[in-house]
Amino acid sequence: MSIPEVLTAGVVERSINAGVATVRFGHPKSNSLPGALLRRLAATIAELGAESEARVIVLQSEGSGPFCAGASFDELKAVHDAESGRRFFSGFAEVILAMIRAPKFVVTRVQGKTVGGGVGLIAASDYALGVTGADVKLSELAIGIGPFVVGPVIERKIGLGAFSALAVEADWRTADWAARHGLYAELLETPVALDARVRDLARRLAGFSPEAMRQLKATFWYGTDHWPDLLRERAEISGTLVLSEHARKAIGG
Repeated sequence: MSIPEVLTAGVVERSINAGVATVRFGHPKSNSLPGALLRRLAATIAELGAESEARVIVLQSEGSGPFCAGASFDELKAVHDAESGRRFFSGFAEVILAMIRAPKFVVTRVQGKTVGGGVGLIAASDYALGVTGADVKLSELAIGIGPFVVGPVIERKIGLGAFSALAVEADWRTADWAARHGLYAELLETPVALDARVRDLARRLAGFSPEAMRQLKATFWYGTDHWPDLLRERAEISGTLVLSEHARKAIGG
């Protein structure tokens, strides 16, 4: 697969059934997220947020392997200047903002391990459920960047101490660790149990008062009005750092 094909590959699908909107994303490289896929994902979530027929949003990825491998290394290699780097990292900001601004709960199903930007998607969820093997890692520091764009939402969800530990160690933490610190609301033993619980929870939420859920979600994310500017600044930091000699060597660019 050539680099252009890698950068345009992937899928974002949506459906609505009995008030439950399901958004599924996938990419042949471990559900990694190139810029084009990030833009489609953000747009789809924003659209569903505006549709009255959708009363709750379920976010999931395809397959039985990793939930999300984070930023596409192929796209990181293709970054040629600070502006293109900023645009790419802004894609994660757009998805996070779409998730927290949608006036309905976003429930995320995590069937496998998650790296980098994918951890930001979990943190931006209103309720995340994972399997016991759904470990997480912020690997950005190890490749010369840093989890700048996803940092605010992860820190808000799990606290500064736990976020710092993830960011500095840049290695795997178990799903149990993530659940203890609030990244996951629940852990299930098997994918079958995970699917059943996500389905039952989403159906229940779809029957609750939309206005009550909207108001409650607004309290969850109160104080984030400045995040568009904050995340843009963070994207600029990452977009510059990815051009450094250390980062180019680490990502093979």
